[in-house]
Amino acid sequence: MRTARRIPGNNTRMSTIDPRKVPIGPVTRPHAVLDTYYADEDERQRYVRRVFDETAVDYDRIERVLGLGMGPAYRRRALLRAGLKPGDRVLDVAVGTGLVAREAMAVIGPAGQLTGVDPSAGMMAQADLPGATLVEGKAESLPCGDGQFDFVSMGYALRHLDDVSQAFNEFYRVLEPGGTALVIEIVKPASPVGTMLLKGYMRHVVPLIARVVSRQGGTPDLWRYYWDTIEACVPPQRVLDTLLAAGFDAVRRDGELGIFVEYVARKPL
Repeated sequence: MRTARRIPGNNTRMSTIDPRKVPIGPVTRPHAVLDTYYADEDERQRYVRRVFDETAVDYDRIERVLGLGMGPAYRRRALLRAGLKPGDRVLDVAVGTGLVAREAMAVIGPAGQLTGVDPSAGMMAQADLPGATLVEGKAESLPCGDGQFDFVSMGYALRHLDDVSQAFNEFYRVLEPGGTALVIEIVKPASPVGTMLLKGYMRHVVPLIARVVSRQGGTPDLWRYYWDTIEACVPPQRVLDTLLAAGFDAVRRDGELGIFVEYVARKPL
């Protein structure tokens, strides 16, 4: 049984999940081991880094197919909904090829600052972000000082974290009081039919297109893996609870189309 409640004075729909069916509370792993791809946690970390490094050259091209060309506009709307404004100091975690970071830089303008962190040097090598600072590092151990940023963003990388709780603790640490964290993700549709259609598109259609247009042979496998992590990912309520456990308040869930979800949280003043 799944219900929804609306917060007074807020247009956000907050999902609640029946605790008799799904564990509620903070979470460490974003999903269970996917033994089709790796055998254990150590192997998972090596697999994720390798697959992103090897397919980085194709990533933006295939993402445009996946997002039907609507990705940039959506990412900017998500940033604005979360409260990003001109002049903000932004940390984009798992910056990758810069998909979220480019939209953030357009919002913050020349008065703002953007730092991107990613464990994949191959992905960052494809990022075209003049004026940004890019640093190799992990979400669970950010190479940044305490209270250094007004805004922390992370796009489509929650499912690839080693430790969700530790990452959110780090987001909290590097934000100044009153700062905002935004985590953008893709989730399964609520309806079985919607899940079936999205699964078919992401696990079969997109890899087929990738096989035709990509330059790296492993690119189709990346997009099959991408869906499998979406299907296995912990439910949204546990992400919200993990943000609360890290110390954030004003935690909410926004989104569009039933599949794009934005977790937004504020570090208390």
